[in-house]
Amino acid sequence: MDTVLRVRTSLLATAGRLSWLPPTLARLAVGVVFAGTGWGKLHHLDKITSFFADLGIPAPGFNAVLVGSAELICGVLLLIGLFTRLASLPLIVVMAVAILTAKRADIGGLADLLGFEETLYVVLLSWLAIAGPGPISLDRLVLRLLGRTSEANGPASQPVPAHN
Repeated sequence: MDTVLRVRTSLLATAGRLSWLPPTLARLAVGVVFAGTGWGKLHHLDKITSFFADLGIPAPGFNAVLVGSAELICGVLLLIGLFTRLASLPLIVVMAVAILTAKRADIGGLADLLGFEETLYVVLLSWLAIAGPGPISLDRLVLRLLGRTSEANGPASQPVPAHN
């Protein structure tokens, strides 16, 4: 039993030292995707406007620019880890609207909804909005420069508790 406890303690200590990795990877992966799709939308506004019109989205031209700009700007902010919590929110809305418009006909049940990549983005973005960007981010650097180190120690940077 002592060996099991030592292994458990060692694994939890390792997990604590690697706690910076998940928020960093999530931020980078989601940021790259949205920066790329936003760039693509803004460079093909005619196609996106037509697609939005086909979906019945009101003011399709305006919304194509709005969505493309939000994806590009918020995606870049996620990439660099600046205003991460705030930048996650518009992207959650964009994904929710995408599910309710473009994916609505494909929802046959909960399994379908949970299988959409848009749902995965909502989950990752929600986690980033709540937990923050992690220690490798401009958000953390700005907090340190402002002398607010107590806020810099958010949930994503905390080691895993030994009682888990």
